[in-house]
Amino acid sequence: MLVHLHRSSIVARYLTAVAVVFSFSSTVMALDKVRLAQNLSPISGVTIVAQDQGFFTKYDLEVSVSSFTSGKLCLQTVMGGAADIATTAEAPTSAAAMAKEPIAFLARTEYSELKTLTASAAGIKSMSDLKGKRIAFTAGTGSEVYTSALLKKAGLTADDVKLINLRPQDMAAALASDSIDAFNIWEPHVFNASRVMGDKTALLPSSGVYAESFNIVVMQDYLAKNADVIDRFMKALIEAEAWMKANEAEAIKVVAATVKMPEADLAAMWKEYVFNVVLDDRTMDILNTHADWRLATGNHPPGAVKPDFTDVIFPGPLRSIDPSRVTASALNGIK
Repeated sequence: MLVHLHRSSIVARYLTAVAVVFSFSSTVMALDKVRLAQNLSPISGVTIVAQDQGFFTKYDLEVSVSSFTSGKLCLQTVMGGAADIATTAEAPTSAAAMAKEPIAFLARTEYSELKTLTASAAGIKSMSDLKGKRIAFTAGTGSEVYTSALLKKAGLTADDVKLINLRPQDMAAALASDSIDAFNIWEPHVFNASRVMGDKTALLPSSGVYAESFNIVVMQDYLAKNADVIDRFMKALIEAEAWMKANEAEAIKVVAATVKMPEADLAAMWKEYVFNVVLDDRTMDILNTHADWRLATGNHPPGAVKPDFTDVIFPGPLRSIDPSRVTASALNGIK
């Protein structure tokens, strides 16, 4: 009898173990695959942390990340069908909206002000000193919008300066070689150049001129077919944001390691990045400012008009998770 009970106990344990294995296998098989096109920069901090800290996995998502040097390339990859979700700025978003691309803007995850770094030898002390100078910018991005806004605030036009289109990663070398007098771009490019060149550079006072946003954008048909995946993706982002704020030092370490920059450098500029998963009036203002710039400069598809961004912003997924995160007045009543 004791032998029979012992054998029964062994069998029971075996069956339990098998059940656990099958349960684990089912959980693994349940992971939904998502292709994320991500700008490899601190501005993608929320998605970087969500991946590193396992928040995507927590919500049964297997996220494969493709890294790019700009949000423009990220969105182009999604529109081309090679990725499902993009981290991208307002510049590519407004261009896509004007081209009537069926995009779905889901949330802003970050914003930060653009800056102007000058060569000290150029003697640029104020915005008006930009007259006659060689200024680098990146066409088709927030850098170009910032440049336009900066010149307008300085009382200058594009004819008063020499504008040079460069990739962000090429600007520091151009400044160091005296090929340009200043460049207009987002972090960390300004910080990196000033760190290397030291007192040979000077930051132009331009706070409040223009802030760039970084956002989550998908295609509308993807959203329609994968509403549950998007719901879980957004929940992971919100948890990542909360973790970043509660663990700032660790967040800096994670993001710095991912984007391959010195941790101390990122820590020095961390406050420049404002991370929030939201849809607020600032988001709408940035998008509308960018659209106005496109119309004023002719940088838009033929026959384009100012888009109604409520046609491409889909607040439903974020609102269903946390209504307090959707505060843009223009989105009232929009599902």
